[in-house]
Amino acid sequence: MEKEQNIQHVRAYKLEMTQLFTPEGVCIPVTAVKVVEGELHAGDVVSVRAVSKGKGFAGAVKRYSFGGGPKTHGQSDRHRAVGSIGQGTFPGRVWKGKKMPGRMGNENITLKNIVVVEKLDDSIFFLKGPLPGSRTSVINCTVTKRAEKIEVPVEAHVIESSDQTAEQTA
Repeated sequence: MEKEQNIQHVRAYKLEMTQLFTPEGVCIPVTAVKVVEGELHAGDVVSVRAVSKGKGFAGAVKRYSFGGGPKTHGQSDRHRAVGSIGQGTFPGRVWKGKKMPGRMGNENITLKNIVVVEKLDDSIFFLKGPLPGSRTSVINCTVTKRAEKIEVPVEAHVIESSDQTAEQTA
């Protein structure tokens, strides 16, 4: 017998990052999203998939956090260079997947176990933490765990005005 898969996909637009405060004064960083297709509920756990911000052409130091070369001992122009990219006669080529300079960002990123913290109105929700992509970028959410009468202990006190955000997207 096959299990029925009740996977729900939600399409949304990323709005802005803001903060919520619990009654104890604990700050929770959240990202506001506007749901276009599907539905979310406070307490749902979702996987978020989106395209990250494109950073353009980047060197190996920025792209892969390479340490760079020495600043002295005759190094006039090799401070941020990659260094050696292979062995020698064998293999006589550069291995596939070698970390080298190139385009950075603009790739699909998946974040798992993101909690839907709060519902602002019918289509605007707060997801806990940062999300990939720029403002107004499309976000695909997959609901992994449905909220089963989970009480979210957050009373929203939004610092930035979310009314302006709702007006901008409308």
